[in-house]
Amino acid sequence: MLLVLAWRNIWRNRSRSLITMGAVMCFVLLATFTASIQKGVFENLIKNVVSLYSGHVQLHGKGYWEEQNLEHCFYYEDSLKQIVKSESGVLALAGRLESYALASSGDITTGCLAMGIEPAQEQTITHAEDKLVSGAYLEDEDQAVLVAEGLASRLNLGLGDTLILLSQGFYGSTAAAQYPIKGLLHFGSPELNKRVVYMPLAQAQNWLDAPGYASALAMALEPGAEPNEVARVLRAEVDTSVYEVMSWEELMPEVVQYIKADTGGMYIFLGVLYLLISFGIFSTLLMMFAERQREFGMLISLGMHKSKIALMVLMESITLTFAGALAGGALSLPFVLYFNRYPLRMDGEINEVYEQFGFEPIFPTSLEPSVFLIQAGLVFIVGFVLGLYPFWKIMRMDPVKAMRT
Repeated sequence: MLLVLAWRNIWRNRSRSLITMGAVMCFVLLATFTASIQKGVFENLIKNVVSLYSGHVQLHGKGYWEEQNLEHCFYYEDSLKQIVKSESGVLALAGRLESYALASSGDITTGCLAMGIEPAQEQTITHAEDKLVSGAYLEDEDQAVLVAEGLASRLNLGLGDTLILLSQGFYGSTAAAQYPIKGLLHFGSPELNKRVVYMPLAQAQNWLDAPGYASALAMALEPGAEPNEVARVLRAEVDTSVYEVMSWEELMPEVVQYIKADTGGMYIFLGVLYLLISFGIFSTLLMMFAERQREFGMLISLGMHKSKIALMVLMESITLTFAGALAGGALSLPFVLYFNRYPLRMDGEINEVYEQFGFEPIFPTSLEPSVFLIQAGLVFIVGFVLGLYPFWKIMRMDPVKAMRT
């Protein structure tokens, strides 16, 4: 009954109620879209870190991350694989042997990152095969390479052409070889798109004279698994004098710092929005209370309990804000869906900043349900808290004085 009365009271002043609901709706629309696009950007950053290169967690030789050369490689044995596979939360793993090299074709020479991979396992970590734009994916026994299309373009190479690689082998000798190009890759990261060469792990070990060795072991985790926790447990399982285990957050601290700084900025922005909408809702409640003091005084005099009147007014406040929040959430959904499918693409200085991080400069929105629920929930809380003021005033109301106003 009180809820029905509250709903009817809201529409006693239709214009004021619609203006208040509209203000709440616009606020929720803006707050939801802002939170969604920020979360989408962060999800895309993390996806780039994990699916383009590092994996959620990476194991490598002691000192390798500080000085990435073959001196810090480790023997890639089955016992190590079993230790990692048995760890709770680890979904897949892939060994790699990486080396910086000179890539050459005719008179053109440029630096590149040559990566020996386990083709099937790498697909589960970084979805390497999905990045093919032409050609075919690698097999374990292949004597061929996949080349990033930016690198191939710079060297004027295409499918079936021969790529010459020159590097330093495991024992310091010169490692030189030539391989046919089996496929071309496109990476979201502009930096990787200019430099990566993939080849089967066995081929890389033979080329670099490092049979049985790997420079890194990348891991993909099950949904919900915490990378830092998995890395911590693995450190207790392996010999830390030989191996290092790092989560993607430790591998890419600059990305973590960027996320924290940007999140802080968003909290300030949303805080200002919440403050503005709070004043709007509060002014509506004050006007409503001032206009209805005589009504409340008469109801109390006729025997209606103050608590019921106060609860009815609180319901009005909550219903008013919740209706606006529901409309704002529903209105934001088409925008979020559209920009999730067709992300904003940045140009100019922002583009350059993202390329320095090695990420594609796009701003997608996130479809995470929590984005919508959190904003609606916070507005609901704002309505409840602000509704406590008229609730408190009614509980202390003197009906005689109220009827004289």
